Parts: sequence; structure tokens; C-alpha cells
Amino acid sequence: MRNDAQLARLVGRQRGSIAIYVALFMFVMMGFIALSVDIGRALVVRNELQNAADAAALAGAGQLKWTNTPTTWANATSKANAAIALNYADGQALSTGTVTTGYWSITGSPAGMQSTTITPNSNELPAIQVTVSRAAGSNGGSLQTYFAGLIGTKTIDVSATAVAAIALPGVAKPGSLFPTAITQCMLGIYWNSSTGQPTIDPSTGQPYDVKIGSAYHTGSCYYGQWTTFDTVANDTQTVINLITNGNPTTLSIGSNTWIDTGTKNSIYNSVSTPVQVLLPVVASVSTGSNQPIVAFAPFEIDKSVNGANPYIEGHFIVNYLPTNVGPGGGGTPSYYGAYVPPVLVN
Repeated sequence: MRNDAQLARLVGRQRGSIAIYVALFMFVMMGFIALSVDIGRALVVRNELQNAADAAALAGAGQLKWTNTPTTWANATSKANAAIALNYADGQALSTGTVTTGYWSITGSPAGMQSTTITPNSNELPAIQVTVSRAAGSNGGSLQTYFAGLIGTKTIDVSATAVAAIALPGVAKPGSLFPTAITQCMLGIYWNSSTGQPTIDPSTGQPYDVKIGSAYHTGSCYYGQWTTFDTVANDTQTVINLITNGNPTTLSIGSNTWIDTGTKNSIYNSVSTPVQVLLPVVASVSTGSNQPIVAFAPFEIDKSVNGANPYIEGHFIVNYLPTNVGPGGGGTPSYYGAYVPPVLVN
């Protein structure tokens, strides 16, 4: 049997071992606590930087147009930088970021920002990318840690990136459309898809003046027709109300629109001019039928003429920012002069 002295020595050794384990455990726990405090702070700062990057990207993209010039790209960059300076992170006023303009592919192929010098397709949107950081030499420098320095991490770099782009209108919300449907054939004649501009009249150097007459009086694709959108109605008062109020429900590319019957000469007296409008485009203006919308095209109506062969006259326009429109819809839109306000795409 062990005597009391042996038992005391054994207990003493066990207590010493437990103390060492407790000390090691406490050190590890302090390390975890230190990391959790500093990482939690870094995550808060990252959210602040993300908000700043989002706001700056949207502000910069608000300066973009579908047909951009070097001046437009420069204005977008300037606006984004100014927006960065309105924000704070961890109490530090932000002053700088990395701003890149170009084109962003919504398909992700190619990935990342493309040069401003490319010829974009319908999936490549004018965009601006903003990265805001708290790092050495930027916006007050890296974050100084409170506790993580105990384990050798004295600073943390934090950054956030946002990309905002303008897009093409694929969805027309209530009130955004004028109740005249035109043919895709007409748009193809008076819109130059290779330049993204209206077709130019060589005699004037300006976009062609276009007369959009009723299908009952104008032949071979040079016509339009009153439409009541997703309501089957052929009376004049319904169309007059739609001239004032626009489409009552949301319509997308691929949605059907009703093509009215009859000329309805008196309606032409209800069109106030000049006015810029967004027109639904259909493949065929076949009266008394539903036709799918294939595009939305902006048009400036200069005059509206009643008579034996009534028509509205005007020209197609570019860089038109209509109200109550959005991206998406039932198909891939093409650029016909209109675009929607910027959205965050990354």
C-alpha cells in the first residue's frame, strides 16, 4: 500500500499537470476570442465598404448610355469616385477606390469587365466596377487589430467590389407604353442595328422622318396600328384613355398585345405633340388578333394628322430612358434606342 507521502506527491503532480492544461486551454480560448472580436469587426467594416462600393457603382452607372463616348466613360468614373468620398468605414472617411468602366457580360462569358473599345453584343452591358479597400496606403490603411496581435496578426486588409450596369428594356410596367404597335419590318428599315442608331436620311443628315399610318391605308410594312395591349377592345374611347395613361398592366417581350380593327381617324386628334413615347414592336400588325411583342422602341412624335389617311409622324431616337421599365422579360432584348436605369449585376 502507498503511504501518505507517496499519495501527496502523486496528487501534487496531477495538480501541476492540470494547471498546465488549464493554462494551455485558456491561451487557446483567448486566441479564439481575439480572432472572433477582430474578425467580427472586419466583417462589419466589409459591409460598410460593400455599401460604399454599391452606391458608387450605381452613381457611376447612372452616367452611362448605351452609346458611350470617352467623355461619358470619364464622367461615370468621376461620379463614382465622388460617391466613394461620401462614405465611411470603421469611422474613417473614404477617399479612394479602383474604378473600371467597360462592358459586363450577363452570361459570364467572357468573365469580368471587358474593355470600353469592344463592340458589345446584346449580352454585354455598359458597366462600371468599383472596388473600395481598407489596406496599406488606402482609406486610412489596414485595420489595426485589438487582440489578434497576440497571435501575430496585427492588421487585416478588407475590401469590397460592386458592378453596376445599364440594361435593355424587357419589361414594360404600367404606364410606360404608347398604344401604337409598329412592325418589326418598319423598325428594320429605320433603325441601323450595326451602328445602334436610327437610319440617317442623307438629304438632311438626320434620322428619317417616319409616318406611321394605319394598316388599312399603308402597304408593305410601313405601318402601325392602335393596340389595346392585353385587353380585347376595339372602341375609340379605350384607346384614347390608353394614350393618356399607357398600358394598365405589365407587359414583357413575348407578351401578347391586341391589334385593333379599323382606322379610328378621330383618335389622331387626341395625340399631343411633340412627345417621346415607347412603342411595342410586333412581327405582324394583323388587325383583330393578339400578336407577341418582340421589342420596345422609343419614338418622338412630332405631329399627329387626321384625315382620309391619318398618321403620326416623327423619328426614332437614341439613349432614351423611359419610366417604369425594367430588364428581363420573356426574351433577350436588342438595343433599339432605349435602356433602363442601372442595376447591380455583381
